[in-house]
Amino acid sequence: MANGFADNGNSLTCPFGRCDGGGWILGEDNLAYKCDCLEPRLAKARNSGINSVIPARYRGVSFDRPPVTEINSTAVNAVRDWIDSMDTHLDKGTGLWFEGGIGTGKTTLAMLMSKEVLKRGHSVAIYSCPKLLARIRETFNAGIGEETYSELFERLCEVDLLHVDDLGAEKQTEWVLEQLYSLINERYEREKPMVVTTNFDLTKLEEQIGPRTVSRLLQMSHHVLDMPGDDARFIA
Repeated sequence: MANGFADNGNSLTCPFGRCDGGGWILGEDNLAYKCDCLEPRLAKARNSGINSVIPARYRGVSFDRPPVTEINSTAVNAVRDWIDSMDTHLDKGTGLWFEGGIGTGKTTLAMLMSKEVLKRGHSVAIYSCPKLLARIRETFNAGIGEETYSELFERLCEVDLLHVDDLGAEKQTEWVLEQLYSLINERYEREKPMVVTTNFDLTKLEEQIGPRTVSRLLQMSHHVLDMPGDDARFIA
């Protein structure tokens, strides 16, 4: 995530010629005042951070345009409420859970949440569950200077919001069950929220990833949102 402006090795300059490029002007009263160049630069940095995390397909998601305007209004309003109280939910470790069939808008709403969290300056990690598990496996063969399992696990546990798509899509093994429980339980204990999407209902998901992991997720979820409807991606 970007936390400033990339200057490509050159010092920043003010487009208005009013400051030294840092975005602040020292007044005659020895107080610092914002230069007109500061807000556009901050906005550019925020967008750069969003674009580096949010997949290209979802960078334009917004409450006031399709497909969000065409998604189940109960779910959309729950996301809006969560975002309105974002700081409280991030502090208490409460996220959202989206369940439903393919193409009902689960990932779109989860991406909208992640995008808004990034816009507020918080950190987000986004993975599909199969890719998350593949990334964990890669650390077992890490070479010198590459990220170790413990380093990746710590990053996954400490990021402000962990977004996991397609929970339950992975093949069930004892290793998968243990990895998912370890990560979700650790975030639960640290009061770090998650947003998850799944095609399974609670009963089926318990069969797929284990009841103790589902129990932790339920305790971490502000709402469990059932996303009804047909696959909107194939409706003309």
